[in-house]
Amino acid sequence: MTTQLIHLPTIERVQRFTAAMQEFDFEVDLTCGRYTVNGKSIMGILSLDLNQGITAQADPPAEAEERLLEVLGEFA
Repeated sequence: MTTQLIHLPTIERVQRFTAAMQEFDFEVDLTCGRYTVNGKSIMGILSLDLNQGITAQADPPAEAEERLLEVLGEFA
């Protein structure tokens, strides 16, 4: 399981994030407080409190884990 704290304070960052997540063929979940949404869903992400940190979680295959961490790091 890969976990990273990210920040998506603007709509532009949300759009860039969802576009970046389309690269992966596995699920990426975003959790903020008690809510968890699909990390590939703009509408889902916009339902979160974007002023807080958001935890991204995924269970990528071993060959994709390094790339996922690289992409998530851009939003940390």
